[in-house]
Amino acid sequence: MGEIGIDRHTFYHDLRWWEVKSIIRGYNARHHHGWEQARLIAYQAHYCMGLPKGQVAPTLSEWIKFPWEKEAVEPVPKEVQDQLQAEMDAMNAELAKQHQQE
Repeated sequence: MGEIGIDRHTFYHDLRWWEVKSIIRGYNARHHHGWEQARLIAYQAHYCMGLPKGQVAPTLSEWIKFPWEKEAVEPVPKEVQDQLQAEMDAMNAELAKQHQQE
């Protein structure tokens, strides 16, 4: 799938949803630095001439918020954690079985 480096069949058919979510989160994280630079340049261009007397400029993160700048992370419910753990255990058991057969 392009820049991610996974072929289409694997992406659509072989990966689990949490694997896809993790891959996409990692892909997006690689581009945070560029967005941070763009925000800093825009901020400096906007406030380069100063502000009227008595006015205070907002901080960078107050001026333009990015989606990854969340204040709190929602906890994963216990039921979902248990389901994911059961699926991962089943997959690990299957992989171990395949490895022993080789």
